[in-house]
Amino acid sequence: MPTRLHAAPFVRAVLALGIVGALVALPTMNPVRSAAAAATGFPFSNQVASTSFDGGGYPVPVGSRVPLAGTCGSGPYNANHSESAIAVKPGTEDLVGSSKFFFAKYSTFYMFHLGSYRFLKGLPVDDTLIPGYECISTGTQAMPPSWTNTTDPNVDFDTQGRVYQTMLAFNAFWDASPLHPDGAISMSFSDDMGQHWVKGNGGLDLEQSPNASARQVGDVEDKQWVAVNHIPGNRFQDHVYAAWSVFDGKATKVRMAVSRDRGVTFDRAVTISPPSQVGPAVTFVLPQIDAAGNVYVTFVSFPPNGAASTIYVARSDDDAQTFTPFVPVTTVNMIPTPGLPNTRFRDGITESFAASPTYPGHLYVAYEEWSGTKMDVKFTQSTDGGFTWTTPVVVNDNRDSPGAPTDQFQPSVAAGPGGAVAIEFYDRRRACPNDPSVLAADVGRTNFCIDVTLQAYKDTGGGAVPVGRNRRVTQFTWDPEQPGQHLGGLSQYPCAGARDPCRNGRGFIGDYFGVAVSDKNVYGLFVSTHYPSNVVADEGGPVFYQQQVLSTVARADIGRGY
Repeated sequence: MPTRLHAAPFVRAVLALGIVGALVALPTMNPVRSAAAAATGFPFSNQVASTSFDGGGYPVPVGSRVPLAGTCGSGPYNANHSESAIAVKPGTEDLVGSSKFFFAKYSTFYMFHLGSYRFLKGLPVDDTLIPGYECISTGTQAMPPSWTNTTDPNVDFDTQGRVYQTMLAFNAFWDASPLHPDGAISMSFSDDMGQHWVKGNGGLDLEQSPNASARQVGDVEDKQWVAVNHIPGNRFQDHVYAAWSVFDGKATKVRMAVSRDRGVTFDRAVTISPPSQVGPAVTFVLPQIDAAGNVYVTFVSFPPNGAASTIYVARSDDDAQTFTPFVPVTTVNMIPTPGLPNTRFRDGITESFAASPTYPGHLYVAYEEWSGTKMDVKFTQSTDGGFTWTTPVVVNDNRDSPGAPTDQFQPSVAAGPGGAVAIEFYDRRRACPNDPSVLAADVGRTNFCIDVTLQAYKDTGGGAVPVGRNRRVTQFTWDPEQPGQHLGGLSQYPCAGARDPCRNGRGFIGDYFGVAVSDKNVYGLFVSTHYPSNVVADEGGPVFYQQQVLSTVARADIGRGY
């Protein structure tokens, strides 16, 4: 569910609802031909991308759940790395990723900022905090420009190698937070593959809520995303589109701002979601660009009466100046509880959206749906610019034992050159292994530990069709209840509820993860708790933090012509 939670659960989504040091030893950079790889039928690599560095962050005083203004200081970002996005520099195997980097020992109080990862020729090189949003890089304790958090990673490239990220900065709003203001939307970009970032739009926010309490329930920005036109020769080439939701009591609107000078300036943001078409509560906003340079936006509408939600899409062929009426893609049955069965982590974003860079008007939506007993991943597509959509099909091919359902959830879909489409998702079909990284209480548990699964598709002009079956792309099944250790008396388990201990449904593994398709490979950037850190827990031994792992599968190994 949403990243920023106010006092009432899900209010932001459902409205009723650098110093760089090694953190872990990186595994081999060559493709892993392990038992897991052999079982999939093709080789893949897993490489730990996350490392440790120092930056500005906020400690939480003893006895409190929120930090105090004026207390930001330098400290280690050496803890959990949750939630991610990744993008390929067009025409290369170079990538930039982004994720949440949790600060010092305060994961249980949801203290993090966004950082970025640099990958050259498909290999992790380094990572860094995205500057301009905390006291060290801004040189001031003032709020703003210093904020307790930045959130919701998203990245995209233009044709000249500049990478962009729409940023959501906010101040901790839980408990009796005295902080203000609430939050702001801005744009940051980098011209050196994420080594250095600057704030776009002349350093000005694209939108900022009034200088009111962080606990306000109106004018609350959330769930922002970026899309960039990297179609060479297109009339809108290198135009940048930022979109986000603004929650205002019981109504939500989708906002968009456009830059036509590569992020230097942006037009004033406009509202693009008429409530008469889509209802009053919409979020999970995802813009994309197709091969013709058309701009599309999907989001999910949550009806106030608790009925099935609906995914909508709209298209603009005039550089986001106007949009077609919003078309329903499909209805979705949501899980009625905050999290999935058995574990504490909350559910994630409903849908993922991609547009073909090869075939104009070809669109792909993957989403999760609750059947009443389990979560499934489903797929629907359009070949006419979103006006009509295929009947959704189930992507996961697991055959569960009677009375023992397993969950497949948080799908991410990406479209690459030559009609390649890839869906990856978290998968709980395998039992928890007997491994030092798995808590003793969890060994052997079913529908509990997590892998990542890939399903490839190929679109040759008539729509995407499956290529082979589901393939596991994680070398190690990982335990979502890790880290189960403590540091300085505090739980190291990341908690979106900002409590210690963390309540059921408030744990956090990320609301989504990143997938990208290049000329040669399919890449995934996702969480794993398998790899031990060099932080020593109160209990002795390492803390098993959430790390970001890059998976790589060669397109040539997936199938002929893929």
